[in-house]
Amino acid sequence: MGMVRLFGAAGAISGLVSVAAGAFGAHALKTRLAADQLAAFETGARYQTYHALALMAVAWAASRTPTPTPQTVWAGWLFLSGTVLFSGSLYMLALTGARWWGTVTPLGGVSFIVGWACLAWAMGAAR
Repeated sequence: MGMVRLFGAAGAISGLVSVAAGAFGAHALKTRLAADQLAAFETGARYQTYHALALMAVAWAASRTPTPTPQTVWAGWLFLSGTVLFSGSLYMLALTGARWWGTVTPLGGVSFIVGWACLAWAMGAAR
């Protein structure tokens, strides 16, 4: 049950942060950032929301068997790392204007893609 709690709590906290980030972007940053920076910030918040839900799916999948499959655990860690790398880099890019943060974003995207593949594998393996 440790992984269920870990990924469930991480998903809930990530969902909370993504909603707060979205509201912050829509209200506090709207007049302070250039349009491209605001769009990057909003993309980070949107993808964080999607992957907060994905973490909840991982927690659900992990709860379906006595011991979570390695693929389920990998999916959870990849969604967490993807959130930090993808959304985090977009937040930093928008807030600092440092364009080099954009080089980190694709690493998070790859983490998301591989995480979804692991979750698909886990769901098929759970039969």
